[in-house]
Amino acid sequence: MKTSIKTLFLLFVFSLAMGFLESAVVVYLREIYYPHVFSFPLVNMDYNVLITELLREAATLLMLLSIAILAGRNRAERFAFFLFCFAIWDIFYYVFLWMLIGWPATLLEWDILFLIPVPWAGPVLAPCLLSLTMLCYAVSILVLQHRRCPVMIKFRDWSMMITGSLIVVLSFTIPYLNLMAVTPDRTSSGELMQKISAFIPRNFNWLLFGTGEFILLIVILFIVRRCIKTGKSRFHNQTADFTA
Repeated sequence: MKTSIKTLFLLFVFSLAMGFLESAVVVYLREIYYPHVFSFPLVNMDYNVLITELLREAATLLMLLSIAILAGRNRAERFAFFLFCFAIWDIFYYVFLWMLIGWPATLLEWDILFLIPVPWAGPVLAPCLLSLTMLCYAVSILVLQHRRCPVMIKFRDWSMMITGSLIVVLSFTIPYLNLMAVTPDRTSSGELMQKISAFIPRNFNWLLFGTGEFILLIVILFIVRRCIKTGKSRFHNQTADFTA
């Protein structure tokens, strides 16, 4: 157990540091492109800066995945560590931004979350809620592992998790996907980028987001219930074999 606590603490520190680095980069970008305050429509970024930003986002995900693979002893633990690191990184990214520049003033302020493959936009509250859901997954799996309850993630669980995740992603990206859908096929990439930059998302689809969140929470309840039930069944079988 001591090793697990030490590993979790080091992962927390790593994710905390990544959150600060992420917020520091955003402080620099906003000083250049949004010297007063971040707001829509988006400012057209220099092409090289945009490509660098896209690659930085991809590198961030690879770093989180790599540290989880290195720290985890099995597939379930690696999955839990990845979710744990992602959640801590994302939550403290906003905490450090608020400490450094006083943004966001409220959790309902809109932000650009990712740029891959299209911009993700929504109130800050939404990604924070999603990060808390990730923490629920991570803690549940790690507690079950500690209690030696077999963590089994079946095909149905993965299917529901992917479905819920895609619905959540859709809630962030649907305004830009709709914009691209009504854009003529002959539109050049430069013109499309200008349209995306000039677009101002108005309303966040909380119903769609809540549906995805509900599915994700139901899945972790299924996993926990099944693992505890399986663990109790094995304990009773072992007890029966011993008394026999």
